[in-house]
Amino acid sequence: MTKSIELNRLTIGYPGKRGQTVVMRQLNGALLGGELTCLLGPNGVGKSTLLKTLATFIHPLEGTIKIDGRDLCTMSPGLLAKIIGVVLTAKPEAANLTVEEIVGMGRTPYTGFWGTLDEEDRRVVDWALDLMGIGLLRHRMAGTLSDGESQRMMIAKALAQQTPVIVLDEPTAFLDFPSKVQLMRLLREVAHHTGKIVFMSTHDVGMALQLADCLWIMQKGELSIGTTGELSEQGALSRFLDKDGIRYDPVDYTIKIKEKE
Repeated sequence: MTKSIELNRLTIGYPGKRGQTVVMRQLNGALLGGELTCLLGPNGVGKSTLLKTLATFIHPLEGTIKIDGRDLCTMSPGLLAKIIGVVLTAKPEAANLTVEEIVGMGRTPYTGFWGTLDEEDRRVVDWALDLMGIGLLRHRMAGTLSDGESQRMMIAKALAQQTPVIVLDEPTAFLDFPSKVQLMRLLREVAHHTGKIVFMSTHDVGMALQLADCLWIMQKGELSIGTTGELSEQGALSRFLDKDGIRYDPVDYTIKIKEKE
C-alpha cells in the first residue's frame, strides 16, 4: 500500500490564451496512507486546481509530485489508473446503467474497457458495494438514486478500482447534515482500515475539524498543514475563519458566531 504522496516545490495553475495562470507557488507537503486529509479554503483559492493536479488531470507548472518516491508525471495512464481513484461532485451521466454496472467500471484498469468481470472482479465489486452500504441497491438504475446514494456509488466505484489513493472533490456537497457526517465518517474508516490515502476537498469546516486526521488549508498563497490541534496553536485556523462576525475558538476547536451589535 502507498505510504505517502510528497509535493516538492509544486507550482500549480493552468494554461490560457495569454500564457500560464499561476494559482499557487512552491507548495510542499505530504499525504500519508491510513489518513483522511481534508482540503479547506475559500472559494477561488485553488483547491480544485490542486485536486486536479494531484489527480493528473492537469500537469504542475513546476516542481514534483512523488508517490513512494516515483514521479507521478512520468507514469503511464494505465499505471495511474491503478494508483489514483477520483470521485467528482457531478452525478454520473450513465443514468441507464445499474449501480452494480457502474461500480464494476472501477475494474476497467484490470479488464480493459470491454473486458468481462471474472470471479475475482465480482468479489471486489461486492466488497465495495457492501462497504459503502449499497449492496441492496445493486440492481437499481443509477438515474433513480438520491444524491447521497449516488455519491456512495461513485466512491464504491473508486474502491473497486483498488487504488492506494482516492481523491474526492467535495463529496459531501448537496447532502443533508446527517448524510454528510455519515459519509465523512465512512471515508475516515476506509482510510484507517485499508491504509489508503484519502484526500478530499470540503466546505464543511466544522466536520473536518472533528473527523479529519490532517487538514490542508489554502489561503492567500499559503498552504498550512497539520492536525486541528497543531493548526489551532499556529493560528492558521483563526486566520482562515475569523471574519465578519465569525470567530474560531482554538481552545475547544469550535466556530462561534457573534451577534451583531
